[in-house]
Amino acid sequence: MIHDQPRRGVSPRVAARLADTRRRILDAARTVVAEQGFAAAQVAVVAQLADVATGSVYRHFPSKAALFAEMLRSVCERELAVVHAIAAETDRGAAERVGDAVAAFTDRALRGQGLSYAVIAEPMDREVDQVRLQARADLAEAFTGLIEEGIAAGEIGEQDCRARGAAIVGAMLEALVAPLAEASEIERHRADLPAEIGRFCQAAIGGATTTARAATDPATPPRPASTPLAPAQKGRT
Repeated sequence: MIHDQPRRGVSPRVAARLADTRRRILDAARTVVAEQGFAAAQVAVVAQLADVATGSVYRHFPSKAALFAEMLRSVCERELAVVHAIAAETDRGAAERVGDAVAAFTDRALRGQGLSYAVIAEPMDREVDQVRLQARADLAEAFTGLIEEGIAAGEIGEQDCRARGAAIVGAMLEALVAPLAEASEIERHRADLPAEIGRFCQAAIGGATTTARAATDPATPPRPASTPLAPAQKGRT
């Protein structure tokens, strides 16, 4: 639980200062995890980068796990919002939106480099890992909804929507692990991997695969460029 909830008697100026401090701490935590991973990340390093005392971190977050859980939650919510935005483009077929959402998520993850690797693949404290599991469940739910739309519209055949929604998430995350583990390979993979995974997932639900678009396709309207993961951070070597 976060410690800096609004309190009676706190002036707007103080509340704004507390909110700014918390934001800087979370930004610093994201940067430290991107560079060092979850296991090596230390609260003292986060505090130094955020330009606050270590004790100030614990006034906002009761533990190291709570800090990194909140940081991970904000990262995952941002990525889920991108998937939801693509899912909401109802002027296009559901299967096409599945392919596009997968391609966009994959491209953003590759841009996130070290942070993406940590979020997707690294061991975490149990409290932090619960956030990751919930984020995966939320992504699966988004894809499940798209598959249900496609079936209702007669676009794709009957299938177990929840099973395939979860399978899409598993496929796209697993396909990212090896490319993210080698920083020198990320740019090469960004050229074709997002579209390839998008086509695979689109085909898996029975949708035509000629419409899945990578974020790098010049004919595709640009997707948000910030990443799960954070502005270009140091990758794994």
